[in-house]
Amino acid sequence: MSALHDRVYIITGGSQGFGLAMAERLVAAGARVGLIARREDRLQQAVSALGADSAFGVQADIRDSSDIRQAFATIKAHFGRLDGLINNAGIARAGTIEETPEDELRMQIDINVIGLVLCCQAAIPLLRGGDNPRIINIGSASANYREEMRHLGVYAASKMAVDRLTAELRDELKDDGIGVTLVIPGAAMTEFSVGWDQDRFTKALQAWSKHGDTMDQGMEPSDVAEAVVHCLAYKAGVAIDTLTVRPNKPVPKIKL
Repeated sequence: MSALHDRVYIITGGSQGFGLAMAERLVAAGARVGLIARREDRLQQAVSALGADSAFGVQADIRDSSDIRQAFATIKAHFGRLDGLINNAGIARAGTIEETPEDELRMQIDINVIGLVLCCQAAIPLLRGGDNPRIINIGSASANYREEMRHLGVYAASKMAVDRLTAELRDELKDDGIGVTLVIPGAAMTEFSVGWDQDRFTKALQAWSKHGDTMDQGMEPSDVAEAVVHCLAYKAGVAIDTLTVRPNKPVPKIKL
């Protein structure tokens, strides 16, 4: 029997991309998942695909603390337990620091940093005292590897903040027996660039194409999901500190 059988994990941003891949892999391992996202239609599609016995969706905005507390409590009540939180929700917008509009600047910090902290604050009281509870924060290779993409300075800075916050949280929660892990994914094919300004996106690609002749490919969202499941499956008292998963197949860049 899987170490994750019948365990319950909340996944923010769980209706698509990395989050949905994590949900699929966790359900396959016998776990149950509470999905949180802003779009009700995507949530219902995800729950339907995963199966109502294994998945439950709640529409919420992670920037709203009361929204998040209610969503987390609802998921725990629905399944009768909560074993962990996967802070996956995030957003990026391409653009130089000079050109990034104020609303996009605030949105990236609000969702990627403040929203993540609010989710941790809501989850900790619900996890405390549990059997091998976990928090996994999803970072980004963009914070440490500039070849991932150009003109993502604000996004990368927000993910660097997640790195530091996760390290602090790990120390703070040791006495409560809550394991805390940072999982850092590299580039994979997702809906990462949906909603980006086309002109700023083109400039970012042009800048990126000038730095090196090759790029690494070969990673799928399922690879990141596998890393998350690996981290969750450790016995109580053992936690991976930081795990980075990146593509490792060099291919020629398309020159713009």
